[in-house]
Amino acid sequence: MANDSIRNVAIVGPSGSGKTTLLESLLFVTGAIGRKGRVADRNTVGDASQEARERQISTEVNAATTSYGGLRYNFLDTPGAVDLLQEMRHAVIGVDLAVVVVEPVLERMITLAPFLQFLDAHAIPHLVFINKMDRSEVRYRELLGALRRLSSRPVIPHQYAIGRGSELVGYIDLVTEQAYAYRDGAPAGQIALPEEYREREQQARAEMLETLADFDDDLMELLLEDRQPDPDQIIADLRKTLSADQVVPVFMGVAEQDKGVRRLLEAIAREAPDPRERAAALGVPEDAGTIATVLKNWYLPHAGKLSLVRVWSGRITDGTVLSGMRVGGLFRLMGLQTEPVAVAEAGDIVALARMDEARTGQILHDGAADPGLSLPSVEPAKPMFAFAIHAANRADEVKLSGALQKLVDEDPALRLEHDAELQQTLLWGQGEMHLRVALDRLRNKYNVTVEARPPRTPYRETIRKGTHAHGRHKKQTGGHGQFGDVKIEIRPLPRGTGFLFENRVVGGAVPKQFIPAVEAGAREYLQKGPLGFPVVDVGIVLYDGQYHSVDSNELSFKLAVGLALRDGLPKCAPVLLEPILAVTISVPSDYTSRTLQLVSQKRGQILGYDRKPDWPGWDEIRAQIPQGEMHDLIVSLRSLSQGTGFFEWTFDHLQEVPERLQSQIVAEAQAHS
Repeated sequence: MANDSIRNVAIVGPSGSGKTTLLESLLFVTGAIGRKGRVADRNTVGDASQEARERQISTEVNAATTSYGGLRYNFLDTPGAVDLLQEMRHAVIGVDLAVVVVEPVLERMITLAPFLQFLDAHAIPHLVFINKMDRSEVRYRELLGALRRLSSRPVIPHQYAIGRGSELVGYIDLVTEQAYAYRDGAPAGQIALPEEYREREQQARAEMLETLADFDDDLMELLLEDRQPDPDQIIADLRKTLSADQVVPVFMGVAEQDKGVRRLLEAIAREAPDPRERAAALGVPEDAGTIATVLKNWYLPHAGKLSLVRVWSGRITDGTVLSGMRVGGLFRLMGLQTEPVAVAEAGDIVALARMDEARTGQILHDGAADPGLSLPSVEPAKPMFAFAIHAANRADEVKLSGALQKLVDEDPALRLEHDAELQQTLLWGQGEMHLRVALDRLRNKYNVTVEARPPRTPYRETIRKGTHAHGRHKKQTGGHGQFGDVKIEIRPLPRGTGFLFENRVVGGAVPKQFIPAVEAGAREYLQKGPLGFPVVDVGIVLYDGQYHSVDSNELSFKLAVGLALRDGLPKCAPVLLEPILAVTISVPSDYTSRTLQLVSQKRGQILGYDRKPDWPGWDEIRAQIPQGEMHDLIVSLRSLSQGTGFFEWTFDHLQEVPERLQSQIVAEAQAHS
């Protein structure tokens, strides 16, 4: 099939908007399935995993292919939960069009912002499908206004609703000015345009044409001459501007009842860019060799690893070598079902088998590609939430290690970190739900049950004042004994200095060969100070000591300095330090004041806030927050911002813990030791 006969479409949008239901309807009206499933019945093509069906939300990308009207459609149904947006981002990089599904609820429109911002930032053509129009009493023009406030591209209605809520009748096509009534189980039928809608239709159509004229001088000239363009010219302009991601057309319907779905499909066929146009827009030459992007990896019980790829140029067959890996089979997907295919041409999306080293986002090539060619890529998601995890059954530790590697390969928004200091394995992600899904996947797919708890905080301790200390280690066991004697000065250092050691011994009171042992012993002892935490910002000065010509050795002096520190540090007014993080929080402006209150509740210091660049209606808050208060920050932030807020963080400095908290933290640490 020629690549201009393919349409690669991602279905994106917030959770609950009906993306999976829309996919089911698209597959049904095109004849790919004979009976529609329902999300509530857990029998849809999308949301095929156990984790998705238990939650009744999409938890990973699902692919489905259908043919209709001489075209092949590759649909990617993507998760809408903000915790899982990395899945969506990797998927839409490889499509030619995104259908953004939204509910007709003004208060929920803000949840579109992360989707629209990403699509615009990567110049991915997209249109909006307002779903569930039978459940809304909101005026259609108010819905359009809300969309316009969120989009950095002009939003233009392709259709205008007739009726609303339970009295929804159908729509007016603003290109042809024909009115249609929805019919159960059949395409919409043409009706006379209701007179009470004529003025609204003409106003909406004029706005559409004026927006298109901004990108077409010929159309502008027609309008200035008060002449009406014919429908074919309007369609050509819609296709051109949509392909260039210059406008966002709006469609509407009720996916659960297949209403508006056939019209949406027609628009995708007629107005969406084909794969060749998208590749050309990205600068991929037609003779570039074989180039493909990995959009998603899965590990299936009987098929092994499958890598979903978008083929930008060339062709792939069984046995093709890409980036040093030999393709072990090609498949089209229908949810979890696979269908073998012989070849994938440029413009297609298929799953490749046995690409063991392929990573999500990786560009695969056959060696003939231009090394200077740059294709879109997705920045790694920065982690915001972590669990300390271990296998519930210690016998599963080895199995857990292998399962975690596969889990991170399937979902690159997860990150694994081994904390040797606190002896904890951290699984990082985008939120609590994200990690709960991952833990369920470990249990369901890899038969490993994992216990999870909040991670421990890497506290430090330091001293407020200095002192002198003396340590002597003497042991006689027959034959050579052990003897080491040191006198040291312990002194506080400026915050962030770390550890400094200075030798001021004169006259050989401690021979030079034992000086490194004294420093090593001090470093070793300072790993756990009197409060139970590593000691920082402290200086040790060795200024005197004694040795024995026979019994002294390195171990003796290491033990001697440890005794001196054990005696001296408690006299130096030890104090607990906590890591302070520099945090940048992004939220819709309506939730800024509540977010500022949340930061204060977390013992945070607010540094300021301002408009978030390129995010209409969003603010960016800068703050410093103790790491010990960060564990559930994302949970609270999402709760107060309709699931939309997010943040980035970096370590900034160490700061003294308030006295009222210090004893509690020390007691908890002693309980863990």
